Amino acid sequence: MYVQRIRLSGHIIDSFTIQKVMDTIIDQGGDYEIEELNVGKHNSDISTARIRIDAEDEDNLNKILDMVTDLGASLVREEEVELVASTKDKTVPDNFYSTTNYNTKIFYNGEWINIDNIEMDCMLVVDVERNTATCKPLNTIKKGEMVVVGHNGVKVSPPEKSRGKNTFEFMNSEASAEKPTRSIIRNVATQMKEIHDRGGKVVVVGGPAVIHTGCAPILAQLIREGYVNKLFAGNALATHDIEDALYGTSLGVKTKTGELVAHGHKHHLLAINTINKAGSIKDAVEQGVLTSGVMYECVKNDAPYILAGSIRDDGPLPDVITDSQVAQQRMREEVQDVDMVIMIATLLHSVATGNLIPARIKSVCVDISNASVTKLSDRGSAQVISIVTDIGSFLPILIDELHKLE
Repeated sequence: MYVQRIRLSGHIIDSFTIQKVMDTIIDQGGDYEIEELNVGKHNSDISTARIRIDAEDEDNLNKILDMVTDLGASLVREEEVELVASTKDKTVPDNFYSTTNYNTKIFYNGEWINIDNIEMDCMLVVDVERNTATCKPLNTIKKGEMVVVGHNGVKVSPPEKSRGKNTFEFMNSEASAEKPTRSIIRNVATQMKEIHDRGGKVVVVGGPAVIHTGCAPILAQLIREGYVNKLFAGNALATHDIEDALYGTSLGVKTKTGELVAHGHKHHLLAINTINKAGSIKDAVEQGVLTSGVMYECVKNDAPYILAGSIRDDGPLPDVITDSQVAQQRMREEVQDVDMVIMIATLLHSVATGNLIPARIKSVCVDISNASVTKLSDRGSAQVISIVTDIGSFLPILIDELHKLE
């Protein structure tokens, strides 16, 4: 038998961490023995455990260790990370360490180094001269960079559920339309107000349904009042927002009355053409062509926006980034100083953003589809608070709760 001992520390019982570790060991064909368990008595007390893992062969043991490390386990015997140089751009050794979005440290050169820009499904690269480490996606790896391999010297700290009550602590409940939606939105508003008051930043990741449901004025107001500081979207949200600002329609339907307008199907193309003539969205605002709406408020309030294109786009608008890798990198850069992400009715962009942000960022996903909001947790974004509701209800309630707090 191959043997290794691991250590767990934190709210490992309330967060079911110890149960998950034991289940993982058994599911992967190993065995375990709890050699030591100290349970905290008070809300602020942590619990610790030392567990012996037995496996039939070295490969099986390493597989188990890889999985329990992602759950927050660390080896009892501290060893430094193992580094192997990349032999080619955009390639890494086969046994590279694949990151989670949880807080991560590595033990190198006798000290623990924190990975500040952590995100899931990336590699850890160490600068051996500066004694620093960073998280890098595969397509940015350069030949000769020292890549962390295996699991030695890596410490992961997943979000924990303590005995106290906090909406944004690690949650294990599934998304459901039967949850008390207004009280959850009130808690979201409370967090937004706190972030706003201390000068933090909130990014909204929005789909075109925000405009279709007539909520463009509300999102625009949130940007104008400083509750939303950045916007991630696609060509559709921006196009239909500008269509609404110019013609009062979205997809040819009046956003105030729901009335279908004759020949309204071409309004979004007219909107794109208008912005093309101006040069860009910012140029259209400065020229007085665009005088209201979400994109207008982004420009007027210096709120950065990233519009990532897709193969189905009409136009697209000149501001849309059509290279997906370039768009991804721009989003990666913009989320580094963000305190909260609110993802609204856009599955593709929500999953993309969820993949880029560390678990420490407060995250909310809102969609009418239960399957859409659970998709994020399936992809590893376990910290996301899911709200299953109509967008046309969410944004009015949110701004109402924010104004009550004022």
